[in-house]
Amino acid sequence: MQTQNNPCSKISIITAAVIAFLMLLTRGSHVLTSASLPDASLALLVIGGLYLREAAWFALFVVLATVIDFGAAAIDSIQAFCLTPGYWGMLPTYAVMWLAGVWLGKQADSFDALKYATAGLLATFLAFVISTQTYYLFSGRFPAEGVIESMKHGWEYLPSFLGFTAMYLAGFWALSKLLPKYFTGTESSKLTT
Repeated sequence: MQTQNNPCSKISIITAAVIAFLMLLTRGSHVLTSASLPDASLALLVIGGLYLREAAWFALFVVLATVIDFGAAAIDSIQAFCLTPGYWGMLPTYAVMWLAGVWLGKQADSFDALKYATAGLLATFLAFVISTQTYYLFSGRFPAEGVIESMKHGWEYLPSFLGFTAMYLAGFWALSKLLPKYFTGTESSKLTT
């Protein structure tokens, strides 16, 4: 799937629509859908960076994620608990995931198992640290203890944060191996429109 040369190409729009649909399906703590799937947003951002690369697509997905979060909070006030000044930490969190995808897209073999797994896991871990620490430092819900003290909190969420993202990325990697004609990365030998 080559989409970087023309951000408005048919394949770019289809790719973006699929990512948006999957984000809607899995995000919002299941307030917006009846499906009970873990949030795929972080993995979807890696995939978006891999195939779409353009900053405009990144901005679109950040807006979509934000609209979903605020929409979920409007429907269920419990979802509003995380919508604090610390929520701004999601922007660099998402950027880390997107840039991991962009980096993968520039590799000779975007789906080399070692590169793909390393980029996905490192980006997810860094995204976890950013999102957790910005929440604990800036949400106003915890004592202002500083970075060192805040680093002691939130680690119980790492297994699910890392696990669900890794699960989705592994599933996408498996699809790339089963259907290589459609998932071979973004080099010139790939599909174009």
